[in-house]
Amino acid sequence: MSRDQLTLCPAISCRRLRNGIRIALGELICTSGLKGSHEPASQPRGESAMAYKEIFWMACDSTEQLRAEYGPFHTRVEAESEAKKLGFGYLLRYEHMLGEHEEIEEVRCIFVELPGATPIGVEAIPVTLHTRCATCGESSAHDKGWQAEVWADIHEFEHSRHRVRLFEHARGKGLKEIGDWRG
Repeated sequence: MSRDQLTLCPAISCRRLRNGIRIALGELICTSGLKGSHEPASQPRGESAMAYKEIFWMACDSTEQLRAEYGPFHTRVEAESEAKKLGFGYLLRYEHMLGEHEEIEEVRCIFVELPGATPIGVEAIPVTLHTRCATCGESSAHDKGWQAEVWADIHEFEHSRHRVRLFEHARGKGLKEIGDWRG
C-alpha cells in the first residue's frame, strides 16, 4: 500500500493525504470511538521506537484452517452479537503489532469460544427452521436463519397485513415457537 493513499483501515501514526497534509490519526481515533482498538505495545528495555498493537475482532464458525470469518469489528461486543446472529460459535481476535513505519511486524490470532457453543468433536442436533403465516397458513422450511427472514420479508411484502411466525424443530425436542424473532 502506498503511503499516499488514505484508507479506511484503522492505524496509529500518520498518513499523507493527496495535498501533502499530515494528520495524526491518534486524534481521529479519539473522536471516532476507536481508541480501545489501538494500544501501545510493550517494548523490551533499550528499544526507543514506539510500536502499537492494533486489535480487531472477527466472528468465525470454527477453529479449523478452512473457516468462515465475518467482520472485522472494533469491539468484542459487536463481534459476539454478530456471531450469535450468524450461529457462529467462535470469535477470533487479531492483534497486529505495528512498527515505527506502520508496517505489520507480528500477527497474533486468539480464538475465543462463545458460551453455549457446541464443543469441537461433538455432533450438534440438526435444527430446521419453519416459517408459517399466521393469517393465510402458508409455510416453508429453512436450514439457515437468514433464509427464514428473507422468506418472511417477501411474504409480508406481498401480503401487507400478514404476520409470519418462526418455529424451530430439533429431532427429539419437537417444534418450538421463537417469539419476538423480528426484533
